[in-house]
Amino acid sequence: MKITCGTDIIEIDRIRKSIDQDSKNFINKIYTENEIEYCESKSSAKYQHYAARFAAKEAIFKAISNNLSNRFELSWKDAEVINDKNGRPRIEFINKKIEHLRSIEISISHCREYATANVVAVWDD
Repeated sequence: MKITCGTDIIEIDRIRKSIDQDSKNFINKIYTENEIEYCESKSSAKYQHYAARFAAKEAIFKAISNNLSNRFELSWKDAEVINDKNGRPRIEFINKKIEHLRSIEISISHCREYATANVVAVWDD
């Protein structure tokens, strides 16, 4: 068994500016339909949720990239961050099977200025 981790922090204002400058292209390049629906449902706090999911996707890549073969490509929308019925975030890979990945856990947090995410991945040998 091998354990890897990834973490990321981002300024919420950076994501807000990216969305405000080029909303359609930025959002549709980075987020899945489910993520967009979730973030947009948060009204004035939507930028915090977009930023948290952006940080999550960065942390996911950091946690798994060293274990991927050179031929394996992972796009922004291949990893989806959704919440379970209790509001706890979890990761689902869309149309991707990541070999030897036993489990992956995520923690997300945000405040007025920053969003952060931590990911722990457990691999079979």
